[in-house]
Amino acid sequence: MISEEILKKIKAGAKIRVHDQVGRFVGIVISRKHGSEPGATFTVRGIVAGVGMEKTYPIHSPIITKIDIISSPKKVGRSKIYFVRDLSQKQLQRKLGVSL
Repeated sequence: MISEEILKKIKAGAKIRVHDQVGRFVGIVISRKHGSEPGATFTVRGIVAGVGMEKTYPIHSPIITKIDIISSPKKVGRSKIYFVRDLSQKQLQRKLGVSL
């Protein structure tokens, strides 16, 4: 189970590292859906082998063993930041202050 403290920090623009039973995935949270109810999820976008990749994790999944918050976002004006899919690394750094 993920602690309440970490759940509050998982929001759009946060850079996180998700440890699951398969491995770990580092990226930026681009969306969080359905609050903290049983079907709640969050989507993380990262770069793997030079290719942009997104993973959607259920919040209440037993597969997730640990979540590390690497950095919190500066003010992000949207709750879902799907526009980062079209940005380069440099543009993303300039716009959000975070790089993948």
